[in-house]
Amino acid sequence: MNMRILKWLLAGGCGLLTACAIITVNVYFPEKAVKEAYKSLDEMLLKKSGEKGAEEKPAGGQTPAEEQKAPETKPQSRLFDELPSLSLVPAAHAADNVADDLAIELSGNAEVLKAYEEMSQRLPNLKSLYDAGVVGLTNQGLVTVRDKTKVTPEDDALVKAENASRKTVVINMAKAILKINKQQESKAALAQVQGKAAATYAETKREEAKPGWWMQLPNGRWVQK
Repeated sequence: MNMRILKWLLAGGCGLLTACAIITVNVYFPEKAVKEAYKSLDEMLLKKSGEKGAEEKPAGGQTPAEEQKAPETKPQSRLFDELPSLSLVPAAHAADNVADDLAIELSGNAEVLKAYEEMSQRLPNLKSLYDAGVVGLTNQGLVTVRDKTKVTPEDDALVKAENASRKTVVINMAKAILKINKQQESKAALAQVQGKAAATYAETKREEAKPGWWMQLPNGRWVQK
């Protein structure tokens, strides 16, 4: 009889421990740092690549004014050249360090680099679609067709390819967050962080959007900036 009671107690204890393990999967999400990391990656890998081709001159080369601006566009200057000693607030120190760690982690990822390279090539055409109101930005940071009467098969393919690249960036950001938190990359933990990483990515893109572009707010409502 005593053995039976002991077995029940052991079984109940194991079940309780399992339940607690499931309940306590709670990963810290450094929202500010994630947002800064996204901005740094866009600045280094997306905007600079997209602007490079646009700034090329057909026969005259760079103008003196453009040559003077060159030092300001030095890649990775904001991300890697800032010294921690410049920060006066310890909390800001921690946020900056986490943002740097995340950006460095992603910029060393071959999948992410490929995604940004492809996005930079699509950027001019994508901006044209935004300007024309053909596409909009969802609250998960993806691109969606808003006016199907104006979209071409080529545009549709561009949107699908762009979303695939953006998902690659977001998924790898979620993995990087788990890594810096020294959290095991479980399915539950990844799912928890990925949604927040996507929402933060969308917030970054909303701030970068130009006036007149369509975008979806966190509550699901569509507005023009």
